[in-house]
Amino acid sequence: MVNKTSVIILAGGFGTRMKSSTPKVMHKICGKEMLFCIIDEVQNISDDIHIVLFNEADLIKDSINKVYQNNTFNFHLQDYKNYPGTAGALMQGGDSDSAKNPFEFKYDKTLILSGDMPLVRAEKLEEFTKLDCDIVLGILELDDASGYGRVVIKNDKVIKIIEEKDASDEIKKINFANAGIYCIKKNILRNFLKEIDNKNNQNEFYLTDIILYSDDLRAVIAKEDDFMGVNSKLDLSKAESIMLKRLRDKAMKNGVTIRIPDSVYIEFGVEFEGECEVESGVVLKGKSKIISSKILSNSVIESSLIKDSTIGPFGRIRPKSNIINSHIGNFVEVKASNLNEVKAGHLSYLGDSKIGSGTNIGAGVITCNYDGKEKHKTNIENNVFVGSGTQLIAPINIESNVLIAAGSTVTKNAKNGDLVIARAKQENRSNFFYKFFGKK
Repeated sequence: MVNKTSVIILAGGFGTRMKSSTPKVMHKICGKEMLFCIIDEVQNISDDIHIVLFNEADLIKDSINKVYQNNTFNFHLQDYKNYPGTAGALMQGGDSDSAKNPFEFKYDKTLILSGDMPLVRAEKLEEFTKLDCDIVLGILELDDASGYGRVVIKNDKVIKIIEEKDASDEIKKINFANAGIYCIKKNILRNFLKEIDNKNNQNEFYLTDIILYSDDLRAVIAKEDDFMGVNSKLDLSKAESIMLKRLRDKAMKNGVTIRIPDSVYIEFGVEFEGECEVESGVVLKGKSKIISSKILSNSVIESSLIKDSTIGPFGRIRPKSNIINSHIGNFVEVKASNLNEVKAGHLSYLGDSKIGSGTNIGAGVITCNYDGKEKHKTNIENNVFVGSGTQLIAPINIESNVLIAAGSTVTKNAKNGDLVIARAKQENRSNFFYKFFGKK
């Protein structure tokens, strides 16, 4: 439910510890960019969303607008040269008060969070927005707070937040970490931005200094599983593991059977319907929909529809495939194809194909869909038997009730009722073995 809180997402950082040319906030967990994970959640609690960009700003903004079409987000470009740092992200060039307060907020409260916190959930964010005080600060209590700013607490009161790069060895022993999330009243934030300086080791403007501007402060102990920041590829893997567990748990709560859940990978766009079973080692990616089907071990399905079917083990279903009431067996690959009541048990490639009901695809059948320049279609109608080791050279059309002999290389269309044999005639030469290799 949207409440009366503005939201700022700080998404301009360089993310140097990621060691990647991809902007940090655009790295994916479970198939979705970290920034988009956050946007999806904050849209549930606010209709006044501000996104601050700097590094690769145009790329990120274009990506946002492509996914969230007709959005009403407010984009801001950080003046990093003059105003570096987390508070600098809320300021722009110039000496006037208005230049240092470029944001026009719709509401009295502003929720500020980093763009590298993909595990946030709307209901957890609301715990910050519901508190009635000047400043709400999120704190993580960790066994190892490496990578985080430390929160200094004395007599149950937050005294100071020190960024790790400014922290002494003694301060680094503190296990209270800054979660990077704040809920601040508008007047407090505006006054803070007018007066803040960058007198620290990094010459940056720190949002953490906000705690010095009001005694009306509440600290909320947050769980790392909800508010961890991602600063490295190791952090990314940890965050993805947590999100994967959420996605698998959600599926199982909705009736999906998952064998050895920790071995199964599921992305955000995957949907289940009816009674489904997923065995170990399965990878489900993109906008896939699984309806009343069984996915056997070590199969991969990407952006496809599987209905009333069995896939695998070791089946691979590539994007834009629709498989209905069919069996796709071990080491069968299907790409951009429509199969309805089809059996393909072993070691085949079916690409850019339409295959009708009652059709049996033998072992080793290949649809040769690419001529080196273009992809071509294979159309197989109903009740066709395709023998093992057959090659179908597309474009080609096989009408219903056709029998294709094993080992055929089929280059011509076949009509209803045909027997197709397209292979060299076998020749047996008596005693040739002994002529070639000599007598025993």
